[in-house]
Parts: sequence; C-alpha cells; structure tokens
Amino acid sequence: MRSIRAAAVGAVTLSLALAATACGGGTSTGGSDDSPKTLTYWASNQGASVAVDKKVLQPELDKFEKQTGIKVKLEVVPWSDLLNRILTATTSGQGPDVLNIGNTWSASLQATGALLPWDQQNFAKIGGRDRFVEAALGSTGVQGKDPAAVPLYSMAYALYYNKKIFADAGISKPPATWDELIADGKKIKARGKSVLGAEGANLSENIHHVFVFAKQHGADFFTADGKPDFTSPKVVEAVKSYIDLMAKDKVVPPGDAEYAQNQSVSDFAKGKQAMLLWQSAAANLKSQGMSEDAYGIAPVPVRSGTPGQGSQVNSMVAGINIAVFKNTHNLDGARKFVKFMTSDAEQKILNTAYSTVPPVESAQQDPAFGAPDTAVLKNTLATSAAALPQVPSESQFETTVGTAVKELFADAAAGRAVTTDSVRAKLEKAQQQMPAA
Repeated sequence: MRSIRAAAVGAVTLSLALAATACGGGTSTGGSDDSPKTLTYWASNQGASVAVDKKVLQPELDKFEKQTGIKVKLEVVPWSDLLNRILTATTSGQGPDVLNIGNTWSASLQATGALLPWDQQNFAKIGGRDRFVEAALGSTGVQGKDPAAVPLYSMAYALYYNKKIFADAGISKPPATWDELIADGKKIKARGKSVLGAEGANLSENIHHVFVFAKQHGADFFTADGKPDFTSPKVVEAVKSYIDLMAKDKVVPPGDAEYAQNQSVSDFAKGKQAMLLWQSAAANLKSQGMSEDAYGIAPVPVRSGTPGQGSQVNSMVAGINIAVFKNTHNLDGARKFVKFMTSDAEQKILNTAYSTVPPVESAQQDPAFGAPDTAVLKNTLATSAAALPQVPSESQFETTVGTAVKELFADAAAGRAVTTDSVRAKLEKAQQQMPAA
C-alpha cells in the first residue's frame, strides 16, 4: 500500500474493526441495479497531493462516462482518513459503490462482510482472474477464500540514492547490505549530509519496514494459524535492528522520528539526504522538482548476500486494490468500472502517472514499464517481495505495532536507551491490544 499514508487509526479504528467484523455492511447476495447511471468512487491519494490525483483521474472517469453513460462521482481520500472512513461505512452501510483499499487491509475488510467477493462469476465480468499477476492476487484476502478486491496498482520498495552526494563522498555504488549502508553513512555524514530518510511517525511505513526486517531475521509477526507472535526473540531483534538505524548506527536523523507525511521524500528531493527507502517514488520525486538523472535506484539492502526469498526478502508486496461495496445500488456499473480501471489501456495510463507497476500481466509487459527504475521494482515483486499477513486482524496489527515502533523512534530521538528489553515491552503491549481470536 502507498507509503504516503500516515494511518492515524488508533483506538477508534480497533473498536470499529471489531464491530465491523461482527455486523458488516451490505447484503449476503450482492447489490442491486437501482441506480444504473451513477457511481461513487473513493480513490486513495496516490500522487503528491489530492489535487494531483483529481487531475490524473478525472479525465479517465469522463472517458468511462462517455463509453458507458455512467457518471462517476470522485472523492480522493487521504491515507490518514481512508481506513476509518471505510470501517465506518461498513457499519453504517453508507459507503461508496467502488473504493480503493491498501492491499494489506484486504483480509481485515474481507472479515467485515461488506465487500463484494470476487468469485469466478465476478472475475469473468472483468476478463478473468488469470489476467492478474499471481503475487498481486496474494494480497487480496485470506487464502482459500474468494478475493475481497482486485489488484489495481502494484508497488515495491527500493533504495533511491543521490548520485552527486555519493560521488562527493567517494562512494561508487549503492550499498547491497545494511553493513555497507552504515559504512557509507560515515562518509556521507563527513560531507555534511543526512544519510537515510525515514518516516518514524508513519504507522504503515513502520510496519512495512519492520515486516521486512523480521523476514530478514527469519521471523514472522503471526504464527502459521494467524495468532499474534510479536515478542519472539527474532521479532524483537528485527525491530531493534530497524530502530538502531537511528539509535545506534546514526544513519537516520533524529528529526525523522516526527515525520509522517512524505517529509523524507521532500528531504531527498531537495538534496538534504543521500538515500531514501520508498515505494515507487519516481512520480513523487518528479513532482517535487527532482530530475530523474539526479538519482539512482537499487534493491533495498539485505543482511548479507543478494535479495531473494526467505531471509533475503527486501520488500513487502505493496499495492492498491479496487473493491466494490456489496450493497451498491449499481452492481453492474461497479463491475464495468473495475473492468475499465483494470483494462490494459487504463493500466498503462494510471500506472505511468503514479510510477507504479501494473498488476495486469499483459499491461506490465508494455515497453512503457521497461525503464531501469521500473525494472528494479518489477524484479523485486517477482523475486524478493513477500505479502504482509493476510489475517483478519491485520489492520489492528498495523495500528498497534506501528505505534510501538513510533514510540521507539521517539525514544531514540530523545536520547533514551533503546534496549532489547524496552523493545520487547513495547511489542508485548502491542500484542495485548490485539483482539482475541
């Protein structure tokens, strides 16, 4: 899912999520076609601003209206509000017809019963399930159930590095391991630049990175049967390793503990820092005036060796899914809209605009997505990315563990010791806040 979101979804989200799981919106059999000429669409904020998204999307919605006679009322919802808005809609039944969701939320929202299941019949309406890349389908809901949503944009994390800062510091290539990054950091700081940006107050960014660090330490946040396992020694070690980039290794500046809304991207675009870990950042950097020639892109570092599966995972499978509320009053139109948005032509237009990767196989092969930076992202998704746990309590996991990491960054920024015991205590508190199975 998109890194720009702050995911400020505290206790109210947890209570809403639990209530939604119990009652859910919509009917058990699907919506109606009582309002065949209109649709409402909640789009996630993919670009540098809501205004940018409206500029990208409105011409495409006008095109859809011209083709079908169906008018789409667009609302671009910031990431900081989107999950709460959706959960409220699942309990009230007053949601949009079609909406974007972060792919990591798929199982949690599936558990509410409010979203249209994408069974074989519904997939047939949009051209079939086999059009989509299998890795993207892996983040559409609980394994063994019909997906709760359809992949729309795919993303992966990469390491973006400032070529001039590297050259000035005498660094000839991007770091492939964390030890190399820390060693390069000493040379970069000697030139008066910050080393690596982070968004320490951004809950979802926190989750994405500690998930990858856990994979690299051979750990998972959930057991095989979906129960939280936040305090295992390897998980604790992994989370501490991520916080230590600020607390011990001093490559992430203390001020980044307060970052939550793209500030690290802005710092990188302005040449204030040498490196950035981000999802599909090219369009964002361009919108902030950074030339494509000014930076390089490489795989996210691993502990040793090269990226791959198992302990060499270096990204979560990031992306945005498109879903339909089951109580829509224009079911046929909603499916037509999903088909339109996932068509080869629209996949090329939209994923180009957002510097993302099409999850539709045929669109992904288009030469438009053959540039070197996109090649890194495509290869990461294909060979070294893993899906976040598709469990019903995933959204609560993002909130509780994301908050624990935020608090640990605050401790590091304030000069308070970050120890194995303090990390374990934060994670234990997070696990206690998770809903009972």
